[in-house]
Amino acid sequence: MAPPMTPAPSDAALPITVAALYRFTRLDDCAALRAPLIALCRDEGVRGTLLLAPEGINGTIAGSDAAIARVLAHIRALPDCAALSVRMSHAATMPFHRMKVRLKREIVTMGEPDIDPRARVGTYVDPADWNALIDDPDTLLIDTRNDYEVSVGSFAGAIDPGTASFRDFPQWFRDHRDALLGEDRPRRVAMFCTGGIRCEKSTAFLKQQGVEQVYHLRGGILGYLETVPEADSRWQGECFVFDQRVTVGHGLVEGSHTLCHACRRPLSTADRASPLYEEGVSCAACHPERSDDQRASYRERHRQELMAAKRGEAHVGATYPDPGSD
Repeated sequence: MAPPMTPAPSDAALPITVAALYRFTRLDDCAALRAPLIALCRDEGVRGTLLLAPEGINGTIAGSDAAIARVLAHIRALPDCAALSVRMSHAATMPFHRMKVRLKREIVTMGEPDIDPRARVGTYVDPADWNALIDDPDTLLIDTRNDYEVSVGSFAGAIDPGTASFRDFPQWFRDHRDALLGEDRPRRVAMFCTGGIRCEKSTAFLKQQGVEQVYHLRGGILGYLETVPEADSRWQGECFVFDQRVTVGHGLVEGSHTLCHACRRPLSTADRASPLYEEGVSCAACHPERSDDQRASYRERHRQELMAAKRGEAHVGATYPDPGSD
């Protein structure tokens, strides 16, 4: 497994620390681990989502520096979690409404029971070396994220599988393998995802499929945006994240996108200019997918959220994509 990366605190002046974390390890009794973990998070005022599964832990949490440090210390004390992979960033306001610790079959859902990232994965490439790899014409670059994530940003020249869920990735590769890796095609494959966890599984899957030259970006897109100067960057657009910030850019500063509260799709400034966009109710993409009754329900929910905000309260009806189902 890759060792944890040391963050560069470019935005450390902001009051909320956000920690994206994961570790593939054997956890025999996830249910027993859940209660102490959620109690500690709530005592420390930490919010977010953590997933526990027999294959490990994954999630994103936010709170004060001291609170996050105490929760991370607790997680690192779990079986084989000392080398927990953590990506730190900061936010101006709390990006989550509540704290959830969920029990799952997988910490990132691929649906391939024979894949074990602890046994075999691709070769890690540090962000400083990534440009040289993907600039090489013999490298086939694949974005392993979902279509709605790719729509707001990706590396120049990356292949977009157009998948709605990470569990669709294996079949996409099987269907397109010959076109991607035929005798006249590049045989070196480089893949990337938001924080690195999906690439642990996708590179293990390609290895299982007999592809030997497989590489992935250490620390994911977040590690790259944090450490590679914008002037040298091959990244185009912003990076979708699974919290209220919606997207981040270079230096991990909060991006310009918002989230459609009806369909959970990220919305750009241009998307919000559509006549079919109504804040909290609909966007151009989901308007034809929803009925008038559904939009009326969303409109009432949004009204309640605005009223709660005026009272200085958090309305907990809003949800964000589950990091384990991406």
